[in-house]
Amino acid sequence: MRWSEIPRDAKAYMLYHTMIAPSLIVWILFPLYLMKTGYSILEVGAFFTSINIASVPLTYLFGRAFNRWDIKKGLITIDILDGIAYVLYGLSKGAVAPLMLFAGRTIEKLSAMLYPLYRAYEQIIYPEDKYEEIFAWHLRLPEISRLLTFPVMGYILGYVYPGPESYRFTFMFFGLFSAFTVAYIWRFLPSVGKEGRITPEGFTFRAGEFKLLLAFETLLTLAWELAPEIVLINYIIFVLHKTVFEVTLVAVVSSLASIAGTYASERVPKGKGFQAIAFGMFLNAFNVFIMALSPPLWAVLAAYTVGNFGDTLWFPFYRSWMFKLIPREKTSEFHAAISSYRKVIGIVTPLIAGFLASVHATLPYAFSLAFFMLAGMMFVMISKKKS
Repeated sequence: MRWSEIPRDAKAYMLYHTMIAPSLIVWILFPLYLMKTGYSILEVGAFFTSINIASVPLTYLFGRAFNRWDIKKGLITIDILDGIAYVLYGLSKGAVAPLMLFAGRTIEKLSAMLYPLYRAYEQIIYPEDKYEEIFAWHLRLPEISRLLTFPVMGYILGYVYPGPESYRFTFMFFGLFSAFTVAYIWRFLPSVGKEGRITPEGFTFRAGEFKLLLAFETLLTLAWELAPEIVLINYIIFVLHKTVFEVTLVAVVSSLASIAGTYASERVPKGKGFQAIAFGMFLNAFNVFIMALSPPLWAVLAAYTVGNFGDTLWFPFYRSWMFKLIPREKTSEFHAAISSYRKVIGIVTPLIAGFLASVHATLPYAFSLAFFMLAGMMFVMISKKKS
């Protein structure tokens, strides 16, 4: 699919994600900031778990409410809350630091409860007959943005201005930048109210396939949550004794692999989506297998290159399958329910991951490996049934 063939509203939405992609470095810096200021990997895991518990029921309730409300207003709320959270992180200094960190993380979790609205919004504004093709662009542009910005920020924060003070300045910058992104959403993204969500004629809710989707969500959540980014950061910084620059190098090779994966996904033959998902799961399994061996940095980069290529390869086909199983008038409720389901599974996984990493830095990857393999086998069986 050419860029010129994408509808204007979809382009505006993709450009929004391209603009906010550099701010994702906060997801690297925040756990690193905690570790640099005296928290252990086990304490960081426990901290994230304590915040996760309250978010489970609220995620679903917010999603159900947005069946009637304009989803665009939810996207604006996300950026406002994230901006406030990042500013609080930037103010976390001295005696008030623990209070600021906890308040900021709580507000950021409130924002994350609305993340299912992104998927609901995409299901509405992206052309239904072009989901698989359009998601290649949806993934490609933000990865290009990360590729251009992460190494620069990583080098500055790793070697030129290293340390917690620079992290706080970065938090503050991206917190204030949210004022611009809020204005962009308000001006350029279309509203999506209740009247804009009508399920096409002939749609049938397929309960059996939806159960398969939930089973896959279970395996995928466990695979990802048992080896979260804090495990990678801990390994690179405190085991390999590198800096945040090397962490961003992982993000850079991941972005390069993801960009390549978007082009590869466009060349998967029609009707082979389930095989692509299975293959992507096995590539993820190879990634965590290498990581479980406590590899040197060059092997970490190679492993994440393979894993992120696999992630991008399977993602468009899975998202297209998901969207075709969900009625449009209840998009926000269904996506919020799936998100709440994942949160229930993931309530204690940060604590488990932190405990496993405290025993051995790469032990979480060994547990993640089993679930990626099971997910891959699941789609091998589904593809055989479909054929």
